[in-house]
Amino acid sequence: MSAVLLEIAGLVAGYGEAPVLSDVGLRVDRGEIVTLVGSNGAGKTTLLRAISRTVNAAGTLRFDGHDLSHLTPERVFDLGLVQVPEGRQLFDRMSVEDNLRMGAYRRRDRQGVAQSFDYVYRLFPRLKERRRQIAGSMSGGEQQMCAIGRALMAAPKLLVVDEMSLGLAPVVVDQLLAVLSEVRSQGVTVLLVEQDVFAAFEIADRGYVMETGRIIREGAVAELAEDAEVRRAYLGV
Repeated sequence: MSAVLLEIAGLVAGYGEAPVLSDVGLRVDRGEIVTLVGSNGAGKTTLLRAISRTVNAAGTLRFDGHDLSHLTPERVFDLGLVQVPEGRQLFDRMSVEDNLRMGAYRRRDRQGVAQSFDYVYRLFPRLKERRRQIAGSMSGGEQQMCAIGRALMAAPKLLVVDEMSLGLAPVVVDQLLAVLSEVRSQGVTVLLVEQDVFAAFEIADRGYVMETGRIIREGAVAELAEDAEVRRAYLGV
């Protein structure tokens, strides 16, 4: 089995005549936490849409040995590539537990689904306490917990988390970062897409920096944190 779980090379993607992404390359190895950082408008969300096959893209796009180029979003999801979208996108009028159940809607292993519920409730005791509560009535941090929990209900091989820290208090972000580290320890690979470089670098092994649709830096987060250009642009140093 290859160590590489997600491989992207020469990727071009966009929404019209002019591409948003140009010659993007990135890899995520099994068992890693990799972060993709960049300012708003850098092209991070377009890259995630290309990975999940909701926008057209050209180039190499492989996940767990499968060529994603001609697959539907549903098939990509079934392979175990699961995203936590920016803004959480919960079913606001449904209960917490029903939101979590929606994450497992394509699974047929009832015992496995029950075990996933137990796992999510261990990670997020607050969700268990509020499992009957309407999801839209919870705080932003609780809703983000629910969004991550819903994705974990799909039993992902790669958990892609888009802008997890957006609008959340630092103490909540720290709690969620700890959860992602715990998830990784249980064998789930993580791709964390963030504007908050401080948060992303706290738990990631490696990182990529994106600007205007291109990857401009990559390496171990310790190296990126010492890069003069990264420090100037993203760390305010």
